[in-house]
Amino acid sequence: GFFPLAEATIYLAAAPKSNSVGSAYGRALQDAQATLSEPVPLHLRNAVTPLMKGMGYGADYQYDHDAEDHYSGQEHLPESLAGRRYYTPTGQGAEARIKEWLEKLRKRDDA
Repeated sequence: GFFPLAEATIYLAAAPKSNSVGSAYGRALQDAQATLSEPVPLHLRNAVTPLMKGMGYGADYQYDHDAEDHYSGQEHLPESLAGRRYYTPTGQGAEARIKEWLEKLRKRDDA
């Protein structure tokens, strides 16, 4: 029936709002469009043939779920965008916890 749609509408209307995600999406989309010809990093490429494996596809890939806190710190962006950060959470509401978590991970990256 219509109850799930009504409940979802009320939930979304009452949920805390932030434009951080929209801003991040806009910056990421702009970079994606500007770097369409950038190659996917080798460690992210799927080596489905022995030739691809020999070319380094998938080499040194780190599975995040096997790492401490499920975070390997491995770069997944093309070389020209390495280190780029798109999402900057505010210190308000649920984003405050996300901000704290990301700061912890970034300190680990910088160490």
